Amino acid sequence: MKKVIAFLAIVAVLISCKDEVLKKPNKLIEKDEMINIMYDLSLLEAIKYQNPTSLDTFKINPKIYIYKKYKVDSLQFSKSNTYYASNYEEYANIIDQVNDRLTKNKKAITALIKAEEKKNKKKKPVEKSVSPTSKMIDSLEINQRKRL
Repeated sequence: MKKVIAFLAIVAVLISCKDEVLKKPNKLIEKDEMINIMYDLSLLEAIKYQNPTSLDTFKINPKIYIYKKYKVDSLQFSKSNTYYASNYEEYANIIDQVNDRLTKNKKAITALIKAEEKKNKKKKPVEKSVSPTSKMIDSLEINQRKRL
């Protein structure tokens, strides 16, 4: 009898572990929108660390910008992020989708940069223009040589 009770207790614990760790928030951000938000946050954070003055110049706070863009508040984002993070597999899937999108866009941007560099190499070199002051100096030198 003790073995049966112990077995049922273990089964009950295992079954209860499959339930959601957290309750679904009232205003849960949809998964696709969450992916978009995390993608945009990744880009803005990368900009912030690569060129900190760029966001400061325009007085852009990445998180506040995202909240306004997607019409969510910080609490809603935090609860949604925590909810998705509580399910490791689903959260890993979200992160993988964000990384795939970043990689895809990086490749596209790299291709554009290479095409632009090729285009610039094909252009003829610009002829050196002579500034008006250099003409004046030359004519002054010529006049001085004539006098000597």
